[in-house]
Amino acid sequence: MTIEENLKIAIQSLKEKLIEEPMLKARLLLCYILGVEKEYLMIHSKDVLESEKEEAYKNAIQKLIQGYPLQYITNHQEFMKLDFYVDENVLIPRADTEVTVEEVISYCKNKKSLKILDLCTGSGAIAISLKKYIPNCEITAVDISKESLEIAKKNAIKNNTPNINWILSDLFEKIEGKFDVIVSNPPYIKKEVILTLDKQVQKEPKLALDGGVDGLDFYRKIIQNAPMYLEKDGVIFLEIGYDQKEEVTNILNETNEYEDIECKKDLAGNDRMVQAKVKR
Repeated sequence: MTIEENLKIAIQSLKEKLIEEPMLKARLLLCYILGVEKEYLMIHSKDVLESEKEEAYKNAIQKLIQGYPLQYITNHQEFMKLDFYVDENVLIPRADTEVTVEEVISYCKNKKSLKILDLCTGSGAIAISLKKYIPNCEITAVDISKESLEIAKKNAIKNNTPNINWILSDLFEKIEGKFDVIVSNPPYIKKEVILTLDKQVQKEPKLALDGGVDGLDFYRKIIQNAPMYLEKDGVIFLEIGYDQKEEVTNILNETNEYEDIECKKDLAGNDRMVQAKVKR
């Protein structure tokens, strides 16, 4: 069959299974299988696909139908205009998290070299983006998953951001010294809610989603311990769920260790990031 015929069948199959954006995803998958840009599909629409490529395309479409995120099939996700490798071992970086990264960049701008700690780094998206856009900063990135850290290291090479200090650790467990900035996009989904999420999200690692019964387990641990690892006037930046502003702000206030607490919204107008300065 031709490229055009394969696309037509794939799009129809995705539509029947109610997959969102079936035309876009069908085209992106075929571009990935063929290793070409999207313009190629139009110019070569009448070309016959090799049987091997056609079979690989069918298998990829079936994975989409089974609930696998497109990003896990193509092993690609763009974040902060950078290219990241992703697979089932890491959370897929999302545009919402760019709000947190941009706020950290803005805070660090025009300051001398700062030490930054990224907790729950996953694919390394936050740490690598910060290193790329504020190269004079010193970054330590932490994750409890060995597999995640291997992917993060691969992404650092991919994006030419050497000299990030990668540490296998359960939050602060193996961290020494103090930092000017602590940033984290921790697991924050309520345990019982995970099973109600879109089936594509459920393919992502539970370790990176599960925030405990009320979704706040990691915020409590990070907020409680961060003052011991922050320099004078050090700042903490935490991504939050759209409905967690009040709860996370309360945790910050209850410790009596923070001041200048602020919340930033994402492009959709949802509360997305809380920042606070440690009292000294």
